[in-house]
Amino acid sequence: MVQCKMVHEMIRVYDLERSLKFYDDALGMKESRRIDKPEGKFTLVYLKDGESDFELELTYNYDPDKPYDIGTGYGHIAVYVDDLELARKEHKEAGYTVGPFKGLTEGVKEYYFLTDPDGYQIEVMQRK
Repeated sequence: MVQCKMVHEMIRVYDLERSLKFYDDALGMKESRRIDKPEGKFTLVYLKDGESDFELELTYNYDPDKPYDIGTGYGHIAVYVDDLELARKEHKEAGYTVGPFKGLTEGVKEYYFLTDPDGYQIEVMQRK
């Protein structure tokens, strides 16, 4: 059987600079590379978390008419944090859209959802 390695997740963003600021400020993700294609009227920006090889690809199509409809097929991406309560507190204080603590075990805070500027959900999980 062929072995594979996850490489990146791609999402389309309406305002590239706003999205870059969010992913840096909220999650510490930094630009690792950028591909500008003026002839195709798009820019790809890859973000890394500094711990893994996995990248989040932000696709910006020049001059979109309106924000993207995420649709019903998208679920979320997930990130680990060392201190779940502190991360949620900081995200709320920064004015981000933050959901309540949740857990798969009743009464246990295991994660919450953070929403990016385009409405994409990010599951913020306690590192084990």
